[in-house]
Amino acid sequence: MKGKKPIYVSAEMNTTMEKLWGYTQEPDIHTEWDARFTEISYLEKKEGEPQKFLYKTKIGFGLEIAGEGESIGEIRKETGERISSLKFWTDNKLSLIQIGRGYWKYTPRKEHIHFETQYDYDTRFGRIGNVIDFYMFRPLLGWATAWSFDALKLWLEKGLHPRLLIRRTMTYWLVCFLFAFVWMYQGIVPKLVFTHSEEVKMLSVIIGSTEYSIFVLKIIGLLEIIFGVLWLLPFPKRKVFVVHIFMLIALTIAAGFTNVASFTEPFNPITLNVLLMGLSIVGYINSTNLPSSKNCKRKRKG
Repeated sequence: MKGKKPIYVSAEMNTTMEKLWGYTQEPDIHTEWDARFTEISYLEKKEGEPQKFLYKTKIGFGLEIAGEGESIGEIRKETGERISSLKFWTDNKLSLIQIGRGYWKYTPRKEHIHFETQYDYDTRFGRIGNVIDFYMFRPLLGWATAWSFDALKLWLEKGLHPRLLIRRTMTYWLVCFLFAFVWMYQGIVPKLVFTHSEEVKMLSVIIGSTEYSIFVLKIIGLLEIIFGVLWLLPFPKRKVFVVHIFMLIALTIAAGFTNVASFTEPFNPITLNVLLMGLSIVGYINSTNLPSSKNCKRKRKG
């Protein structure tokens, strides 16, 4: 397909060359941080031949894709630069990738190692395979490569194991999805769709007009929907969690001011808001040192 570009990812690693080389060349360590592979095993190396290996990738539902590959490492003594060239292929008909090739490059700089990869591949399934690759698979694979590079960086520089980072990321996004659901539901159901009488009554105490309260309630509903959608957007939300806690405190006080009897009802504002504040704290704790593909460069300079 025209316009198809190789996948390129680079990152600056504040570590030693030997440590980075080991974390990327040892199969058991490699699969710990690389989201693209489930298992890599080296075959016995014969003198004068490339290092051959087998790889497996689980794709869910008990299915996996297995393939083969070979790599050659090169050290340029004059610059200290290292390059690992590789070729990989599979006969598995489930795999969109038929055969691919690429490299890893390790370039020493003053205070860090510039680590980069570039690879490309041929696809199966003719034109349909090209379309799926261009619009879905290639962007996903590029994202997974960049995410994995950042996970490796956090492991090398801060000692945070990728399994911990995955749990932290899942917890963070679970909290975000729950908040998105709660706020969008609160905006749509009791405000825009049904205009709940208790909501109107509580707002009328503050505004003093039932008719005007209905209009304001619709506006609040729209704002709550927007706030819910905000939780789904991919940007750092550490400060948003703090703002959210103060918002919930203010809403709890407002609920008590307008209808203190609501605090005695089942699933009342206190129990709901305290629960949401607790989730905000969980989200806040898990919002630091999250791997992100945005932390890596995806295009070459120039």
